[in-house]
Amino acid sequence: MIKREDILSMEYLKKTEYTGSHQGMRYRMEKTETEVVDEADENKEPKVIKELLVTVWPEPFNYITTPEEKKSRKKFSFDEDGIVDAIAWMNDQLFEKKEQWDSAPKNWDTYDKM
Repeated sequence: MIKREDILSMEYLKKTEYTGSHQGMRYRMEKTETEVVDEADENKEPKVIKELLVTVWPEPFNYITTPEEKKSRKKFSFDEDGIVDAIAWMNDQLFEKKEQWDSAPKNWDTYDKM
């Protein structure tokens, strides 16, 4: 099970992505920013929304090498509550896709095919 103390601080996440792995599942957490215009705002000033994007995929390959169809993503609020929610989601993924993570060591055989 992934715990809050396994993930680095908000200050770290503000600067760069964080990657890790647990029981055959790799993960990446990163800050994203999206500009949104509120139609009710008469000035139509864009508002920047910061979110925490979390991606999980099976070992053994890194984020760039792994095909997109093997990745799962979800966005969370970019605050401490968002990190806690993201960890809960990652732990849910560990349970829901247990067979995929358990078979991850067999993926080394596909190294030459990627």
